[in-house]
Amino acid sequence: MSNPFDRPSAGNGPDGPQRPTGQRPPTGSRRPGALVITAIILVLAFMLLSGFASFWTERLWFKSVDYGEVFTTLLLTRIGLFFVFAGLMAATVAVSMAMAYRFRPVLWPGMPGMPDDGMDRYRELLAPRMTWVIAGAAIVMGLFAGGSATGQWRSYSLWRHGTSFGTKDPYFNKDVGFYVFDLPFWHYVVDFVMALAVVGLLAAILVNYVFGGIRLSARPGERLTSAAQIQVSVLLAVFVLAKAVDYWLDRFDLVSKSGSIFTGMDYTGDKAVLPAKEILAGIAVVCAVLFVANVWRRTWLLPSVGVALFALSAIILGLIVPSVVQAIRVNPNVPDRQGPYLEKNIDATRQAFMLDQIEEESFTGTPIGTDGRLQQLDGITSSVPLVDPKVVSQTFQLQQQVRPYYSVGDVLDVDRYELDGTQRAIVLGVRELDQDGIAQDNQTWANLHTVYTHGNGVIAAYANQRPEDDERQATSVQWAEGQEANQDALSSLSSDGYESRVYYGEMSPTYSIVGSRDGANPIELDLATDSGTDAGEEEDRLTTYTGDGGVPIGNVFNKLLYAVKYSEPNLLLSGRVHSDSKILYDRQPRDMVEKVAPWLTVDSDPYPAVIDGKIVWILDGYTTTDKYPGSQRESFETMTEDALQQDSAFATLPTDEVNYVRNSVKATVDAYDGTVTLYQWDEDDPILQAWSDVFPGTVKPKSDIPDSLLDHLRYPEDLFKAQRYQYQRYHVTDAQSWLEGSERWEAPKDPQATNTLQPPYRLFTDDGGSQTWSLTSVYVWPKRDKLAAFMEVDSDATSDTYGQISVKELPDEGTDGPRLIANQLSTNDEVRDRLLPYTNGDADIINGNLLTLPVGDDFMYVQPLYTRRKNESAFPVLTFVLVSYKGNVGIGTTLSVAIEDSLDGSSSPSDPTETPTESPTESPTTSPTETPSESPSTNVPGGTQAQIRDLLQQAEDKFTQADAAQREGNSVKWARLMEEGRALIEEAVKLAG
Repeated sequence: MSNPFDRPSAGNGPDGPQRPTGQRPPTGSRRPGALVITAIILVLAFMLLSGFASFWTERLWFKSVDYGEVFTTLLLTRIGLFFVFAGLMAATVAVSMAMAYRFRPVLWPGMPGMPDDGMDRYRELLAPRMTWVIAGAAIVMGLFAGGSATGQWRSYSLWRHGTSFGTKDPYFNKDVGFYVFDLPFWHYVVDFVMALAVVGLLAAILVNYVFGGIRLSARPGERLTSAAQIQVSVLLAVFVLAKAVDYWLDRFDLVSKSGSIFTGMDYTGDKAVLPAKEILAGIAVVCAVLFVANVWRRTWLLPSVGVALFALSAIILGLIVPSVVQAIRVNPNVPDRQGPYLEKNIDATRQAFMLDQIEEESFTGTPIGTDGRLQQLDGITSSVPLVDPKVVSQTFQLQQQVRPYYSVGDVLDVDRYELDGTQRAIVLGVRELDQDGIAQDNQTWANLHTVYTHGNGVIAAYANQRPEDDERQATSVQWAEGQEANQDALSSLSSDGYESRVYYGEMSPTYSIVGSRDGANPIELDLATDSGTDAGEEEDRLTTYTGDGGVPIGNVFNKLLYAVKYSEPNLLLSGRVHSDSKILYDRQPRDMVEKVAPWLTVDSDPYPAVIDGKIVWILDGYTTTDKYPGSQRESFETMTEDALQQDSAFATLPTDEVNYVRNSVKATVDAYDGTVTLYQWDEDDPILQAWSDVFPGTVKPKSDIPDSLLDHLRYPEDLFKAQRYQYQRYHVTDAQSWLEGSERWEAPKDPQATNTLQPPYRLFTDDGGSQTWSLTSVYVWPKRDKLAAFMEVDSDATSDTYGQISVKELPDEGTDGPRLIANQLSTNDEVRDRLLPYTNGDADIINGNLLTLPVGDDFMYVQPLYTRRKNESAFPVLTFVLVSYKGNVGIGTTLSVAIEDSLDGSSSPSDPTETPTESPTESPTTSPTETPSESPSTNVPGGTQAQIRDLLQQAEDKFTQADAAQREGNSVKWARLMEEGRALIEEAVKLAG
């Protein structure tokens, strides 16, 4: 018996073995095909697993922050919208295709009297499989429609739970709620009906064409069968009827459309576009009737005429007539034609942005008497912030960071605390974990995700650079909270201090694995603390997270899901992920609030506060819309842009353009355990009321806000900047003046950043002898930079007048604005002379914020001036304060000295440095020099030169000690010694003249 695998003998042919006649060539291996199928299955399985991991871990995150109902509501709403709209689309496609196939003509290949249309082979292929073809097409189109509908959950939710605004628009007499809550979703429904008609029509035409219901080669009267004509006519009638409804709804959009001059109804819209929409809606209804009549009539003449008339009318009425009206009636007479409509725009804009609640007054002030003038000015300006929250970030970081893997934000925050019965403005930042500061060879997975997991503590300084007693001005940063002794003003607010560990912050890592088994040694690195033996010796201590936040990751199922989510096998393999482990992720405060309240727009600047023994992030949430009738629509990014703005993400609208905004929610995020709490703030906001019905229980009532938190709530910056932007035009209520633009103001450009606006600043303003915690800004006249008005808002949430904006308008245009003042300060001869040693040396000069504040019957400008040595470890140091008051410029090492200099026109001869040396010099400075000078000194015994040499020697000793501290890794001691050495050098420079 032969073996089928034996090779044939070599004698079967002249050229070697030959294949037997009729034998099939051997087939290739089927293994590659099996491998391809296996690979496809694995890819699909991985995609499904990735999708499920993303979905399930999202669910676990919402449960971990106690907002599982939000996730469930979102999920059910989206699923409901998906199935409803997907079902409608699938049903339309299936019915259209099934009816076209059901009522197809009876045809067969080579049928006598019928020309060959080339579709016979497709009919033979599709006919046996038509059920699957219809089902497949319906499912595919349904998936597309359902996916689109899930994105409409916001408009659906507002339509379902909308309420009344109590205000009606002046054109259609409809409540504002109709435009904000109802109209957007009705637009989507009408558009969806038109899409149903179009897709159903295309499906019907395609099936009819394949199966002979539509024959292009037939005679004109026989190109459509009766069934095909009925189906096509009905679908066209539905489309045109939906278009008529669309035109009718478009009428209401005229009150919120963006025009060339203002938003809302204008002359052309009222006189040309509005009638055109109504006429076109009527024509569309007539066309729909003609298509319905075509069901019984075997002619397309009347529907064709109707469609042609419809298209012609749309071109004439929708394009030509409005253009002609605009060119002939409006452009030559803009004030007369647009004036009545602009008045309504002004009223609506002032309501939507709460500009109608601004108190307007002329600035007069109270003159300051000559007796004790300096003391009066010193008292009024005692709380002026000299610590620039943008400039001193590096100072905070180098002097108080303790370790290179801690950092603070580029722009610090400003808050107020009551310390010893006095309200003090505080500049503060959270010492957050910065993993970029970890040595590169130590950046292993275990270190990054299980050891370096959190930041620690708050760094704070008194904004007015006065120490805790608030009695004198110093020339160095006065720490309210830091790492050295007596830097515990915030810690002392609670008897037990505060929980300093920061697991949730703006710089938090992507994810961290925390928690340890009972009895196991902790592995998370915490901040170094004093050992108690020597303030310069420090020891690290380890800790373990015990908060309620985080998702348990101990079981294999969760490990697998998170390993897939982060593409990290160590989550499955590492022994540091055990039964007691939790995973912390998605922990940036702003992102957390946006997730649990996806209907809110969150302010770009979360700020920390030490409250009730813990660090809490405070955020402002806005409800917004771009559908408020008549109100001016503007880009939110444009309105809030300034020199400090870093992020203006705006996720709740298709664009960032809004024409209504309310600070409806105050939110907090616990920096230790991640607890997110939302509090109602604007109790009258209809949009917040609607969302509270959508997500019941997610927003707590305003009465639940604890007093300790209320002390730190403030007027939000983004809202203030939006109001500032709109008010620069809408402080004018007369339409004629508004159009002329002669009274328009603008926010000033930042003197140190010419392409951006000057940011508003938080400070205590003088109000008849009392101090008001305010957010302030100014207006200038365009292209002249002359001061036009001063704007401030009461930012104290505990005050009865919280949120009250006042604008003090200057009676004339003679007061210089910030940029002119900045130029005056930089070109002043005395200022240039005092800065000369720094400009010619190894130091950079950094201009701080230029503050404008009303003092007496005039405005005072105050600008801190920093210097920074040109080396990697240097940080900005406040060196001088510049003042411009009543046209005079002053400079000094403190604000009081600078004010005195501006009053008498020359710097005080003493101008002392307020920071004394840490200890007296070992040798007296009055000892005589070995070699007498050629001429006797008229100064103090020992001579000026001897004093200068002594001060320089002390400074050199300080720098030597600082270098030693730096080599030991004690950055706090190094920073202190460097600052003391700098002060000694400054004193020597002053003595040298």
